[in-house]
Amino acid sequence: MKNFRFALVCLVMVCCAGVLTAQELIPTPVEVSYKGKKKVKIEQVDAKVDASLNLPEEGYTLEIKGTTAVLRAKTAQGLVWANATLAQLKDEDGLVRIAKIKDYPAFPIRGFMHDTGRNFRSVENLKKDIDLFSAYKLNVFHWHLTDNPAWRIESKCYPQLNDPKYCPAARNPGKFYTYDEIRDVIKYAKERGVMIIPELDIPGHSQYFWTIFGCYMESEKGMKILDKLFAEFFAEISAEDCPYIHLGSDEVRRKMKDAEGFVRYYEQFLAKHNRIPLVWDPGIKPSSTTVCQIWNEAIKNSIAENKTYKNPYVDSYMGYLNHSNPVNNMHRHFLHQMCAAEKGTDRALGGILCLWNDVRLASEEQLFPINGMPLVMLPFAERAWVGGKGYGLTYDMLVPGPENQGHHDLVAFEKKLAYHRDHQFKDVDCHWVANAHIPWQVTIPAAQGTKMEDMKWEKAYGGSVNLHAFAKAHEGNTGKSRIAYLKTEIYSDEDREISAWVSLETPSRSTRRSAGIGEQGEWETGGKVTINGEPVVPPTPWKEPGMYSYHFSTYKYPDIQNLAWTNEQLFWMREPAKLKLKKGWNTLLIEAPLHYSTPFWYVSFSPVEVGKDGRWTEVKGLQYR
Repeated sequence: MKNFRFALVCLVMVCCAGVLTAQELIPTPVEVSYKGKKKVKIEQVDAKVDASLNLPEEGYTLEIKGTTAVLRAKTAQGLVWANATLAQLKDEDGLVRIAKIKDYPAFPIRGFMHDTGRNFRSVENLKKDIDLFSAYKLNVFHWHLTDNPAWRIESKCYPQLNDPKYCPAARNPGKFYTYDEIRDVIKYAKERGVMIIPELDIPGHSQYFWTIFGCYMESEKGMKILDKLFAEFFAEISAEDCPYIHLGSDEVRRKMKDAEGFVRYYEQFLAKHNRIPLVWDPGIKPSSTTVCQIWNEAIKNSIAENKTYKNPYVDSYMGYLNHSNPVNNMHRHFLHQMCAAEKGTDRALGGILCLWNDVRLASEEQLFPINGMPLVMLPFAERAWVGGKGYGLTYDMLVPGPENQGHHDLVAFEKKLAYHRDHQFKDVDCHWVANAHIPWQVTIPAAQGTKMEDMKWEKAYGGSVNLHAFAKAHEGNTGKSRIAYLKTEIYSDEDREISAWVSLETPSRSTRRSAGIGEQGEWETGGKVTINGEPVVPPTPWKEPGMYSYHFSTYKYPDIQNLAWTNEQLFWMREPAKLKLKKGWNTLLIEAPLHYSTPFWYVSFSPVEVGKDGRWTEVKGLQYR
């Protein structure tokens, strides 16, 4: 990654300081040692950049000497990360244990992408997000600024691009970023060790462009317009502030006479303005030096098998945050081996975690909770910083059993995560509890009508089991009409009632494909849940029973895509169900039918309770087998 000068920020941005030991830091440092359990009050921070240090570019050291925290880093950016670590180490009283840390990242690009082209996000919230990225050592903010509904960049040469009359009413018409605001965000991010990569998505994802100009981007007229738009952007935003530009180039759903020639032209256009291009892959084929951001699992599998890819590349195939559900995403991002490599190379550059707003948001405040943020970002931050050999998993969307080290590492990481939830994010509405340890017996999915006693049982783990992946792993039924059963046993030391998030399906949140809300008194897909033979029912009467059933991808249906999510459609957002446990062992049985084709067939169960602070936490005193 190119060298950049970053302004030092000595005030590190975290949501709330907790009582962390070095072993609880996220991401985990490379080297850590203690001197006893004594804590001291930090009265002085001695922070310096020392370019002669034998460390990678973003590396740093941290040592507590008496009441002084001594921070050294090879670059100003590394000093930002040293301060972030120090902030995590401090407890509520500003005390830290006497620790010595040496640390540096495995990958040079560790990023997060917001899709503001579809749903606008205010500068105020973007800055809060950048604070979060910096606190967990993400160094790139990929800013997706244009898409089918809108062009979110101020345009002086074509002001009609900012005219609200061209933007769909459901997609924040009239909302865009002025150049002053863009420069302000870039400056704010740079001070916090974060580089901005803007994306101007061409020539696909450009319905808005067509609506205004009446031509495709690759036409002669369209390219003249694009030339002016890019030239204006480069005149307003310097190459020093913004060295990378993302050209998009994916999902061009029309035939082009010379698609590769179009991309080559804009690669050269960027080069003339001292910018480095990125594109999506799959997408229009770029030149061999352009950085490719890979989003497709087929390419992922090829890289994992062959360990080769000719272009420099960034991993975004670990799963989008608006796919799957936060429980499964948490597991998958931790178990995923970034770039199919132990650490960065001249080609394997790192990863960018993507959050697409394909379905309309009811409000900006809805974005993080429905996608499991901020907690689901933390396993990605861990993997991008620490790297590692991986766990040899064919299906990283399934939690491995105790025979695989990944199981034990994931369970241990969830304890870290719970600590950060309770101490670093006290003011954040976090809908997650540790769950990777929950064991299941699961029947291999078969055609509906197959009797449970005729089905074969296999083991599974975690609070959300991907039955589609489970079927593929065990050569089960992956068709439209199938059924599976899940069973676990729960031990309680007394008769009591507990709460649990329960769901028999997760909607695809990139589209609205799902069975919808259950009929009144029933679960999604018409399945059944019992505890000791007694039915477990949805917690409250559905407000919209039977609604939002779409057994197909709704991506091309804007009227459906513009229906915002409601809490009762997402199991982690709605009220938990009630289960009555007897003293001793209790049998939970879930019957999970599916009546249409989807890869998002998840059955989810996580016991939860409200803690003393009024926030969700783990139910204490339960055992499983």
